Amino acid sequence: MSHPQFLPAGDAAILLELHSLDAVLAVFQVASRTLPSGIIDLVPAARTLLVQFDPVAIEGAAVKVWLQHCLKNTEEAVRKHPATTFTDSTMSTPCIEIPVHYNGEDLDAVAETLHLGRNELIERHTGTDFVAAFAGFAPGFVYLAGGDPCFHGLRRRQSPRTRVPAGSVAAAGGFSAVYPSDSPGGWQLLGVTPLKMWDLDRQPPALVQPGCRVRFCALPATTRIISLPVDVTPAGTPGPARQKKTLPPEGSEQKRSIQILKPGLQTLFQDFGRPGKALLGVSVSGALDQASMMQANYLVGNPPETAVLENAGGGLEIVVHGRVVVAVTGAVAPVAVTRPSGMRAPAAAGHALVLDEGDTLKVGTVRAGVRCYLAVQGGLDVAKVLGSLSTDILAHIGPPMLRTGDLFYVNAASADPGHPLQSQALGGRSTLAPTHMPEPDDVVVLDIVLGPRLDWFRPDAGTLLQQQCWQVTPQSNRVGMRLSGAKPLLHQQVQELPSEGTVMGAIQVPASGQPVLFLADHPLTGGYPVIAVVHRRHHNLLGQIPVGAQVRFNAVSV
Repeated sequence: MSHPQFLPAGDAAILLELHSLDAVLAVFQVASRTLPSGIIDLVPAARTLLVQFDPVAIEGAAVKVWLQHCLKNTEEAVRKHPATTFTDSTMSTPCIEIPVHYNGEDLDAVAETLHLGRNELIERHTGTDFVAAFAGFAPGFVYLAGGDPCFHGLRRRQSPRTRVPAGSVAAAGGFSAVYPSDSPGGWQLLGVTPLKMWDLDRQPPALVQPGCRVRFCALPATTRIISLPVDVTPAGTPGPARQKKTLPPEGSEQKRSIQILKPGLQTLFQDFGRPGKALLGVSVSGALDQASMMQANYLVGNPPETAVLENAGGGLEIVVHGRVVVAVTGAVAPVAVTRPSGMRAPAAAGHALVLDEGDTLKVGTVRAGVRCYLAVQGGLDVAKVLGSLSTDILAHIGPPMLRTGDLFYVNAASADPGHPLQSQALGGRSTLAPTHMPEPDDVVVLDIVLGPRLDWFRPDAGTLLQQQCWQVTPQSNRVGMRLSGAKPLLHQQVQELPSEGTVMGAIQVPASGQPVLFLADHPLTGGYPVIAVVHRRHHNLLGQIPVGAQVRFNAVSV
């Protein structure tokens, strides 16, 4: 393990950089068997191992000491069994064939770059086996190593596409891969396959797993390719709104439910997400403003991890059946409760509200911030996906976006007796002081930890990142905020960065120099250098910064 480097990836992750993919996978195997308490996840990649940890449970210095022990143990194992590489160990594994219609948008440009004809390019891509090295980016997205050497120097696009169709076969950075779902991406598109790479009805869900061999085969040009739908919920995860129920769940009362009258621009189920599932290619996801989620649950007496409804922009309207206790927190928006008679009842955000049969609750247009959180006492009866109710819009995992007419039964409440809920009034412990939320004209200051790839940029980039304001553009969502600045952050490294793990709050900079700030549904791995990571203390704030607002970055030490 010659000259390993320990690079900060924010205040809750360390990026261990090694010299080869084989070295990374060897250390990963040792580390996976000796995880100390406080380690959340390990993300192996082309030359790095990302270690995410909980700073409350374990200090970064202790994580580094543990990794040094892992490196020492790996070196001893290599000395005992030299000349065995990850690629060698897969030669006896079955080979998965992936049929491809080679009609990708970048096919001719790639052929020109590699000084090949179109047919020769296809022959080279289909002529050798690939090895599935590691999962990343999204569930079912596996980095395929090997293949013809001509592809090893192929670079990513200067600026990633906002949408790459599901089934796209692509190459970049020395790897090939298949996009399992519609998502942003910066790889060069060669073609499309009709195979479904990720299916929760299949065991295991991923068609290709690390350690498999893969060979692409060309389909005739006349073959009809049926594309996967854009907004697809994976098989095995029927949306809660589309589940046909004739009886309420066990433990609930007849008619005790909520129904969506208007979902607003976007309303999703969210909780704390899915930590610890990186090997499946599954990112954490979860509520963007977890503080507001926990506050809403506190108000109604739920455990803090209970799933809530995350609404972007307001416009959410529900009607209840039976007596239901709810609370709205997060972004600043008017809240109104209307009785079946048409009379208005006292209501406001930041309070526990007791609704009776036929009452409607409406969250108006957001005035500051972006996302409101609606908690229901007892939670809603919806099936979890991979242990969570979070909806990951990049990976298409979890319940689908809510629609008009969706109906959800309420679980039997188990409220904390320390939360006195008043049926007709506001006040007491059920009241929360309002929190300042940013408005579109505000400048929001965010603390950052520089690195791990500051040295990939020109010497003035760290200063420029902090000195100028960056505007949040409309091309922003739960995956990330695209930022625009007057002066771009220019790279000084000319080589391609091998794909490596990414974290919430990472500020990734493509060749265009305009940053993308990753949010909860960010890809598990990325191929553009990360200049800095937003400190955890401001992660909740990230989900409340509206389009049009400006951000300024302030570097702090770990």
